[in-house]
Amino acid sequence: MNSIRLCKFSDIEEQDSQGFLIKLNGQKIKVIAIRLKNKIFTFENPCPHIGTPLDFKPGKFLNIDKTYIICSTHGALFQINDGYCVSGPCAGLNLRVLPNKIENEYVFLINN
Repeated sequence: MNSIRLCKFSDIEEQDSQGFLIKLNGQKIKVIAIRLKNKIFTFENPCPHIGTPLDFKPGKFLNIDKTYIICSTHGALFQINDGYCVSGPCAGLNLRVLPNKIENEYVFLINN
């Protein structure tokens, strides 16, 4: 099992997000990382509706209340804990979860 170092845990403020571009299995992919209640949730960054990036500003993915991930294109709302779309044109679909682990103060994506 390989892992890819994404960032330091402290690089993401509590109840905030960051975006990253990484190389995974030879392909460049955009990654969303959200810190909530001292956990990190990581997802691939295209909207499942039409594949556009979700961030409305670079690295900013949360709605104004910081309770959902929001799609900048259509306003779809996704749960932070599992990426499930609760509202919008892709309701019922999910963001692709990227498993992660926190080790020695760093966030790593787990590449199975």
